[in-house]
Amino acid sequence: MDDASQLLEAASDFSHYPGVQSDDSARDFLNRYPLPVIINALQTKFDVPGLENTLVACLERLFNTKSGASLIPQYMSFVQVGLQADSQAVRSLACKTVTCLLENLDNDYKVADSARLIEDFNIYPLLLDCLINGNEQVAAVATDAIKKLAGFPKGMEIIFPSAKGSDTDLEIIVSKCSSLGRVRVLALVVKLFSVSKSAASTIYSLNLLKLLEAEIRNADDTLVTLSVLELLYELVDVKHGTEFLSKTSFFQLLSSIISNNSVESILRSRAMMITGRLLSKDIIYSFTDEPCVQAVVSSIDGRLQLLEPSDSDECETALESLGHMGSSIHGATMLLSGSSPAARHVIDAAFERQGPQGHGKQLAALHALGNISGETRPENDIILNAEAEENLQRLIYETASRSSKLTPSGLFLSVLQQDSEIRLAAYRMISGLVARPWCLMEICSKQEIINKVTNPSTETTKISMEARYNCCKAIYKSLTLSSRVSSDPAFSGIAAKLQEAVGMGPYLVKRHVEAQPVVMTAERF
Repeated sequence: MDDASQLLEAASDFSHYPGVQSDDSARDFLNRYPLPVIINALQTKFDVPGLENTLVACLERLFNTKSGASLIPQYMSFVQVGLQADSQAVRSLACKTVTCLLENLDNDYKVADSARLIEDFNIYPLLLDCLINGNEQVAAVATDAIKKLAGFPKGMEIIFPSAKGSDTDLEIIVSKCSSLGRVRVLALVVKLFSVSKSAASTIYSLNLLKLLEAEIRNADDTLVTLSVLELLYELVDVKHGTEFLSKTSFFQLLSSIISNNSVESILRSRAMMITGRLLSKDIIYSFTDEPCVQAVVSSIDGRLQLLEPSDSDECETALESLGHMGSSIHGATMLLSGSSPAARHVIDAAFERQGPQGHGKQLAALHALGNISGETRPENDIILNAEAEENLQRLIYETASRSSKLTPSGLFLSVLQQDSEIRLAAYRMISGLVARPWCLMEICSKQEIINKVTNPSTETTKISMEARYNCCKAIYKSLTLSSRVSSDPAFSGIAAKLQEAVGMGPYLVKRHVEAQPVVMTAERF
């Protein structure tokens, strides 16, 4: 086209059309402006202001329709050239076009045909180049395209060829990359690991997880180490990843970071959070040796003993990490076992008043104690083994005896009398603890506690209202299940009050409606 103004106007209208473009509108546009015309303009009309961005946006919308996507196999040479373009916008478009191609495969024949096209046009190595050398947006869409390719068995063969040492060998690529490129390739490994258990197994068997371990051990660049720890944080959350991660040395690596006083505090904090997320899953204990788990918990325990009052952020993170562990029955049992349980830090901090500076520490500890006591666990998993339960009770009574409140009920009331954030955490803590008969007696022996949790006007936010209500339900349920307490006439009034509060629901109910004057027809004359 000699005059690109008409194409520019039409492409702008198509790309800015509100809503989803239909196949009919895509076909209509392509009848007026065939793909060769658009591609030629994109490659030659560099001097027309705004043309490139407009055509890129137009082609993205075209290829996102079934009609447009069906044309991609005929224009793979354009995709190949686009992946090597100097323009980042064009490279981004080419990556997205590969994704559109793979998203519109309806049968095995199309899968095999598309895999052949990707191999014939050398698409995968070019995607890797976009990932490593493109800008942030190009790297993201290149990762998406490779992840989509990994969703097919033929795609996995392209990404992980049987022959080692090829140009696409991720281990070799990482060894030659800049720090940014290494992080991007490792992020790709994590994304591929999450695709399926089969993909995770392949990555594990190729020792690609060792690349993450090596990068974390290399403490030369704190920013890179932190980035890789963030990737490990994502990896831990992969549903099928626990079995493979338990076979690596990540636990030992995390433990060494947490115990190392010379590393940056932020690195220790991230290592603690990753540990907490790992040990919050009961299944991890089926694959990991107990000494290995205990070693990493001991490293957090030891760190908490060394922290100064000024290390508030790291202290909060450590308590939060213990809370994550305590959300699983195995983790809670481990934290409450031994002569000096790690959970003692949580219980001490939960009831320690340190003014505004200690607010975050107390809040984190109360939420952690809520998890450890079973507030987040299924009903059958709330109560732990005899040793853990004995230690839980002992630690709370010892903490109370050292305070001015003297009794656990006094501690519970003190946190319920604080600000809304602390009260919310206290409701969660009591909801878990009250399943124990000793705690139920402490709660019911303090009328002020019952008045607090049954008062529907105490809280003003939805989450706090629901937490207060759940606390009411937990106390009432434990009360009805305890023959010792329910049969005591002294507690009959408490049971009735709790029952009424539960019946009212979680949200504020207006009991009294103000009288309003009613004007009768006859009274108007």
